[in-house]
Amino acid sequence: MGRRNSVAESRRQSNIAFTRLRYVAEVAEVGEQREAIIAVTIPERPGAFLAFCASLGDRAVTEFNYRLSARNEAHVFVGVRVAGRDELDALGAELTGGGYAWVDLTGDDLAKTHVRHMVGGRAAAATDEVLYTFEFPERPGALRQFLQSLGTRWNISLFHYRNHGAAFGRVLCGFEVPAAERPALRERLDQLGFSYREESGNPAVRLFL
Repeated sequence: MGRRNSVAESRRQSNIAFTRLRYVAEVAEVGEQREAIIAVTIPERPGAFLAFCASLGDRAVTEFNYRLSARNEAHVFVGVRVAGRDELDALGAELTGGGYAWVDLTGDDLAKTHVRHMVGGRAAAATDEVLYTFEFPERPGALRQFLQSLGTRWNISLFHYRNHGAAFGRVLCGFEVPAAERPALRERLDQLGFSYREESGNPAVRLFL
């Protein structure tokens, strides 16, 4: 019994160590100005995500968090790989020139430590929502290509993506799709060529999203 407890404790400590390492790595990326954290306001309409991602050009997106909250505009939490402060300033100028309101959160400890993991929750405004998880090969421009593949027929009500440097990117995505159109959505998803699974009935989704 004692050995079993010892093994369990070792595993717990290992999990804590890995969690701390991941946190340290994320903080280092921001601290060394290799990653910019920004909040961007975009229109709430189909295709707005794709248009915004196109405005980022070939920059690598490291994180993309969104949850539907209003019908006129959307606030997106975004991480972008940058070469330093000059590139962040250039990106900001491009966003402003493109008509996007944005806020630099790169130096905001609360945003980096807590808010980035809390974007979400139940959305009273979301109707006829279904949720899916996806995996796609991780490469520069992968997120933009994924959104292009999805098309703009159905409104995206939730989106979470985080690039951890793995070979595959993982996305949780919510769509507003009337019941009569869901066979058409599944047919479209089958055509994408990406691994996907519906998660609408997942217990965690039902409790928190």
